[in-house]
Amino acid sequence: MITAFLLRSLDRKIVIAIALLLLVAVLVPVLNLMTGPTNPLHVPTYIMSLFGKYLTYALLALALDLVWGFCGILSLGHGAFFALGGYAMGMYLMRQIGTRGSYGDPVLPDFMVFLNWKDLPWFWYGFNHFWFAALMVLIVPGLLAFVFGWFAFRSRVNGVYLSIITQAMTYALLLAFFRNDMGFGGNNGLTDFKDIIGFNVQADGTRAVLFAATAIFLALSLLIASAIVRSKFGKVLVGVRDAESRTRFLGYRVEHFKLFTFVVSAMMAGIAGALYVPQVGIINPGEFAPANSIEVVIWTAVGGRATLIGPIIGAILVNGGKTIFTGLFPEFWLFALGGLFVAVTLLLPKGVVGTIAQYLGKRKVVSKATPLAAEEDGIEPKIQAAE
Repeated sequence: MITAFLLRSLDRKIVIAIALLLLVAVLVPVLNLMTGPTNPLHVPTYIMSLFGKYLTYALLALALDLVWGFCGILSLGHGAFFALGGYAMGMYLMRQIGTRGSYGDPVLPDFMVFLNWKDLPWFWYGFNHFWFAALMVLIVPGLLAFVFGWFAFRSRVNGVYLSIITQAMTYALLLAFFRNDMGFGGNNGLTDFKDIIGFNVQADGTRAVLFAATAIFLALSLLIASAIVRSKFGKVLVGVRDAESRTRFLGYRVEHFKLFTFVVSAMMAGIAGALYVPQVGIINPGEFAPANSIEVVIWTAVGGRATLIGPIIGAILVNGGKTIFTGLFPEFWLFALGGLFVAVTLLLPKGVVGTIAQYLGKRKVVSKATPLAAEEDGIEPKIQAAE
């Protein structure tokens, strides 16, 4: 039943996007591991890790598009869900260090030894197991989204007010995680990771597997998101986005539709954060910064809101440009990012993918109308001749 539900969601564009992601998941690690540095097709490890990070950002942008593009919820707090998923994975990676830390404590992470902690906090229990950390990657962001959404949507908080509240939630978590007594490493965060599932996290093979896993999870998330928005449930979501009051008057429990979509989106963001941490090697409270959540909105807008594929392309393009631009003109990047957002809003309100789709749609309409017009032109003289 689930398989049929997912397969019904596939259209040509989604199939092509998923196929490309799966191809990348196989091809890039093979070119990294099976070719030498002198081979022109060789993909260096640092390039693979950099693009792996871009793919985690793409998954985060896809998660935001699910709620913003199809449900009308402009969340400025998705960076919080991303960071919580990252911290859940970071806690697991810290527990794997053991006696190889700077202080050699078999149980306590280095920052706890430095701060004179005597015992491991209760909320760190279980993170020495990968399966437990994987569950927390889903449960913690999902639970926060459920509690937040339950109160916000039942209270019918909408529009800019909801955006401000989500940003306030993110900022509150930022301040909390900066505190040393919270037990999450304070402003330094979690770093110095050694192993993941028994494999050296710095090894080329491990990084290749992490890259492949990121691309596969992005493809799977794209499939799930497409299944949601192309189902009857997705049609109601669009109704909620475009005319919430009318949808409510038709008898739909709008808050339930919003809550489900918000929780699923938060879980996707948590997975993105969990895949981000072992590839980057650090997670700190800076990931909760409201500016990060605003950047996700820019990626989604640039690629094309309510297109699913657009946010993926937007995240890769903007972050690729950021890497190049910050290397050449680091002090001007924020101005360039702001200018890009303004330009897209004024000139490409549907984003790159949305604008291209609109242009191709108009061409199809014109191409279909042209033969009909030509046929009518041919009929008219015949009628006149017959008369």
